[in-house]
Amino acid sequence: MDLDLLERTLRERGEPAFRRRQVWEWTARGAPGYDGMTNLSRALREELDAAVPYSTLSVETERESRDGTVKTLFRTGDGHPVEAVLMRYRDGRRSLCLSSQSGCPLTCTFCATGAMAFGRNLTASEILDQALHFRRLTELDHCVFMGMGEPMLNLDEVLAAARRLPDLGITHRRTTISTVGWLPGLRRFVDEVAEPIRLALSLHAPDDGLRSRIMPVNERFPIADVVAECRRHAEATNRRVFVEYVMLAGVNDTPELARKLAELLGRDHFKVNLIPYNAWAGGQAAVARPKTPPTAAGALYEGSSRERIGAFRHELERARVPVTVRLTRGRDIEAACGQLAAAPRPRGRQAAVPAG
Repeated sequence: MDLDLLERTLRERGEPAFRRRQVWEWTARGAPGYDGMTNLSRALREELDAAVPYSTLSVETERESRDGTVKTLFRTGDGHPVEAVLMRYRDGRRSLCLSSQSGCPLTCTFCATGAMAFGRNLTASEILDQALHFRRLTELDHCVFMGMGEPMLNLDEVLAAARRLPDLGITHRRTTISTVGWLPGLRRFVDEVAEPIRLALSLHAPDDGLRSRIMPVNERFPIADVVAECRRHAEATNRRVFVEYVMLAGVNDTPELARKLAELLGRDHFKVNLIPYNAWAGGQAAVARPKTPPTAAGALYEGSSRERIGAFRHELERARVPVTVRLTRGRDIEAACGQLAAAPRPRGRQAAVPAG
């Protein structure tokens, strides 16, 4: 829902200020539309239905995995594709993975979103409407901004959406914003965000040479600078930063690299999440093991074996670095980490990355 449009419409009608709060409270609780908002007059409900679309997004497709994960492909009002995911866990958790952009201009080589043509930043309402769609299906309690796009390139809109999530049942302490290390936005996040929103770093390599081949953004913002900023955040908030590390066979999964990672991070400020690589249709597949990392999205990777992941984890544990292996959800519907792409397509012309 476009909350600015809602406010203007109510003001033009001469409605009292509390009407906006009433509409939002119904929406945040999962009301399916204006009709059920019984403390509003029928005439007002009908006018809002005509003047303020209940969502800024339209649902194009929705798929459910064998494990209960739901992936929804939305379209914005101007036609840009956006995917978001609801993950259901056996312990009762209901976690969202939200997108901050349509596509992503940063082209990480293991990620399907990086192979899309970049569209644009999403507005706070478009981000929030992803969450509201799933709130109409179930109660929610966790959220990660790890879907399409780099949140630190759209930080103001991401934060505006995140600050409304508690009304949907998702507290700030259960909200995580991820970054590949876009330093201007990361510095702002560390300096300006007072809420206890968690931070995650998409790292995937412990040295600059390797990381730059996997993630071109590293050429602009080297590991040392990014990790230092994350450490500053951990020290200021007394909350560990999550480190995301996708396991690519023969690329970044050796015990030597695990030891380098432990040395880089230390044991006090970070928690590592090892992520099994998820192949995606139309670009990457688990059929090849490159001797060196590819230089462009769409090249082939193979996921590390369980034994290789276990050995990597053992080295981190031996160095007393907190580490877990992430449970993969929704792989059969291409809803797992790194698989969001709206539809397989060749990479189009990339929009220019904003200057820092």
